[in-house]
Amino acid sequence: MAKSQWSFKTATELSAALAARQVSAVELAEDAIARIERHDDKINAICVRDFDRAMQAARAADAALGRGEMKPLLGIPLTVKESFNIAGLPTTWGFVPQKDYRPTEDALTISRVKEAGGVILGKTNVPLGLGDWQSYNDIYGTTNNPYDLGRTPGGSSGGSSAALAAGYGPLSLGSDIGGSVRVPAFHCGVYAHKPTYALVAIRGHAPPQVQPIPMDRDLSVLGPMARGAADLALALDVIAGPDPLDAGVGYTLALPSPRHAALKDFRVLVVDGHPLLPPNREVRASIEMLAGNLEKAGARVARQSPLLPDFADASRLYMRMLMGFLASFWPTEQYEGARAAAAQLAPDDTSLAAERLRGISISHRAWVLDDGARARLRAQWRALFREFDAVICPIMPTQAYPHDHSPEQETRRINIDGKDYVYPDQLSWPGFATLPGLPSTAIPTGFASDGLPVGVQIIGPWLEDKTPIKLAELIEREFGGFVPPKMFDD
Repeated sequence: MAKSQWSFKTATELSAALAARQVSAVELAEDAIARIERHDDKINAICVRDFDRAMQAARAADAALGRGEMKPLLGIPLTVKESFNIAGLPTTWGFVPQKDYRPTEDALTISRVKEAGGVILGKTNVPLGLGDWQSYNDIYGTTNNPYDLGRTPGGSSGGSSAALAAGYGPLSLGSDIGGSVRVPAFHCGVYAHKPTYALVAIRGHAPPQVQPIPMDRDLSVLGPMARGAADLALALDVIAGPDPLDAGVGYTLALPSPRHAALKDFRVLVVDGHPLLPPNREVRASIEMLAGNLEKAGARVARQSPLLPDFADASRLYMRMLMGFLASFWPTEQYEGARAAAAQLAPDDTSLAAERLRGISISHRAWVLDDGARARLRAQWRALFREFDAVICPIMPTQAYPHDHSPEQETRRINIDGKDYVYPDQLSWPGFATLPGLPSTAIPTGFASDGLPVGVQIIGPWLEDKTPIKLAELIEREFGGFVPPKMFDD
């Protein structure tokens, strides 16, 4: 069965086709399911299939469309990262002891997607504990990049990005604390949006056996992934909003409109360097090409500003705060071992690896001081966004790299233009937006010389998520966007 005319359409396009009765929800679901069955033995993106319930939802959507009902995602097939609770399906986060755990209720975001008429095809693969930019675990195996099966699709939402690139529905849901929607989008040539912190309630997105209650998971957010920029706003409007169990704490759906509607009106700061982790020449070239195109379109483009926060200081702060949060959930033996190692650090060791180790055993007093530094950082960003509408910068320093499943990430290396860097130091680029909680939209910008996708992130002002998404939409319309992988464009 060859691809249909709908296989690589966006959700926005499919919604219009459904409303015009050009296609049915059942046909869309059948097309996506057929592609999964035809291709996923090579990619391994869909780790949990839910085709029977998907077809039931598709038939219900067709009936609703027949009654004239209108919902944002009515009849749209989509996938969901394995880490979201869906009643009756496994939620394991890749932990083998949890392979049989099945929650009894949906995550809040899943409930909202279903209420909006979305047709959930299944769940996508993740790394163990969502802790890698490669998506593999001992339950579901390894997910491959559709543009090169020997390389990572990114992580931790790597199954979602691979599914989108392969035509398994136009939308997916992921999570992001260290670039986990933006990095896979970058490596698979698709779009993703990391929302403003706390904009999307996270109840039901938690490790297996953890009670699904409202909670504050510092730095972590949930966000949409798609093959088209406009679909990010469509999905964000569905999942955003406070948790009703949180007594109204949070934000409403009334996000500000985009600052501008035309490229010529945007004021953009473009950044392509980092004192600790420079992007490679291919990534820099793609950024320079985009900057040139924006200038030709009339946008005001600057390449430096004294208002930009210090990259090195922000990276060190992010490493400490990230690991201070993540290590709180580590087993006692692992935590105590890291504490002992941190005690041996030289006081003048300011490497990113040292800061990660310090963060693991950080005291509450030190964390409060770091949180104050983060507040000052947010003030710097507010000042910057009075002069600029968006900051464009790398997501990662290199295009997708070959699978490397060596167990200790701190001993892995990433090669940037012939020089090796510590693998986890790559956190610096996605962390630039994560630490202050700012919205960031990942977009594809083309391909490197080896045929692998490259892209950028567009960082926007606090709670102004629609501004970077709109800029992404305008860039896509003017200069192009997603291009299907040749191996699976059938």
